[in-house]
This record gives sequence, C-alpha cells and structure tokens, in this order.
Amino acid sequence: MSGHSPLSRGDLLRALGVIVIWGLNFVVMKIGLQSLSPMMLGALRFMAASLPFVLFVGRPALPWRYVVAYGLAQGVGQFGLLFLGLRLGMTAGMASVVMQTQAFFTLIMAAALLGERAMPRQWLGLSIAFLGLLMIAGAHGEGALQMTLAGFVLTLGAAFMWAVSNLVARQAARAGAYQPFPFIVWSSLVPIVPFLLLSAAVDGPASMAAQIVGFDGRALFAVLYLALLATLLAYSLWTKLLQRHPAGRVTPFSLLVPVVGLVAAMTLLGEVPTPLQWAGTATVLAGMVVNQSGGWRPRRRHHAA
Repeated sequence: MSGHSPLSRGDLLRALGVIVIWGLNFVVMKIGLQSLSPMMLGALRFMAASLPFVLFVGRPALPWRYVVAYGLAQGVGQFGLLFLGLRLGMTAGMASVVMQTQAFFTLIMAAALLGERAMPRQWLGLSIAFLGLLMIAGAHGEGALQMTLAGFVLTLGAAFMWAVSNLVARQAARAGAYQPFPFIVWSSLVPIVPFLLLSAAVDGPASMAAQIVGFDGRALFAVLYLALLATLLAYSLWTKLLQRHPAGRVTPFSLLVPVVGLVAAMTLLGEVPTPLQWAGTATVLAGMVVNQSGGWRPRRRHHAA
C-alpha cells in the first residue's frame, strides 16, 4: 500500500522546500520587524495572504466558527505573540527551536480535550524536550544578540497558540472535508481587524501612518515572504505530503526546521547561541526524535475480518 512506499523525488523536494522556507521564516520576521511594529507586521502579512485571493477562491465548506477560531488562534495568537517576542529580544535561531514545541502542546491538549491516546514513548519525548526548554530558558541574557526571558516566554506562548490552531483544524476536519488552501486564505481575513486595532492601541495612529509612509523594500520583502511563501505555499506543500503519506513519515522532516533556522540566524544575523542554548537545543531535538519515532512504525493490526 502507499503507506509503505518511499517518498518520491518530487515529494522529497517538496519536503525540503518547506523546511527551507520555514527555517528562513524567522530571519525574515526579524527583517520585517526592523521597520514595522509587531502588530502592523501581523496586519500586513494577513492582508497579503487573504485579500488578493478571496475574490477568486471559494469559501471553505465549513461552519464559520472554525474559520474564525483558526484565524484568531493561528493569526492573532501565534503570530502576534511570536512577532512581539522577536521584537522584545527573542533570537531568530532560538525561536525556530522553541516554536517546534507546538507538537508537545498539541499532544497534551489532544489527550486532554479530544480523548486521543498517546504512547509512553511520546510522553518520554515530551519530558526530554521540557528539560531542554528549561536549559534554553536558563540561558537568557541582556546583550544585543542574546535571548531575553520575555522573548522566550512570548515565543513559548506562540507555540501554545499554534497547538490550539492544530486542534481547531482537527475539529474542522471532523466537521467535514475541506481544501486547505481556501481554508487558510479565508481564515487569514480574521486577524486583520484585530491586528489593526492592536496597532492603533499600542503604536498609535501617528506611528501607523509613519510605518506606511516609510514602507520600504525590506518590509515589502518580509510581508510577501511571510504571506505567500511561509503560509500559502509551504502550507499547501505540507498538506499535499500529508495527503500522500502517513503523518509519521512526514512530520519528522519538521525536525530539520530548527537546523535551517539556527544556521540562517548565525549566517545572516550574526547570532551565536551560548553553550547552554546549544545543549538545550540538542535536548529538545532529541525529545522530538523520541516523540516522533513511535509513529514511524506502521501499524499492522486490524487486518483480520
């Protein structure tokens, strides 16, 4: 069956494309935040991901509550907290590591709220990764290129909101089949007004106007990258892989995202993780490997009639 077939060359290229896009994502966010506030970057990113497309992309065949809930959790929650964390001192490299803990938040909430059962190996992986997070949190500093504790906490909150959006997507799948591209396009409409209101409250109308007037090529690049590549393209490619292959075969590729993120941050931004951060990163990745390895083995039961 297809569940046992290896990934084709095209599927491997899709997976590697997603890894590179998502790995560079955090450096691009840092670039965008050099001239845009976190709330303004969020508003513009979701405008670019939705407004050009809703005119010719049909609405997803789902109740509106799923579209709105996903837009609020993934948009305002995940990216609002992540952008704010990056502005307040979270390094791009460490952000790429901490954000992957969404898998563990998803595991905990799916077990508690959806009744999904996790294997002992998954709980062991969670415990190992938690130890790594404590090591990363303990390595915060106050230097120009060091991770702040506030940035770490906000990024951890962003990972939690990513997990919440995962649960919303699972519930939406139970409500009926839907195509991911229309779903992400229409749900991207939801965060626009909240982000604009937050920008008005935090930045002020004068600052908002100044950011629009001073909108330059770097800001345009960041907005278009985040909207078109990191969201619409990467999400579609990832979903295509999950439709063709078991999740246990696809999701381990996400372990390479922090690797790309760390290398990109060191190369392009000059970030250098501390020894304790390197140790914490290795521990988090080890926990993810333990967690994912339980899903690599295909199930062979229930074959008897």
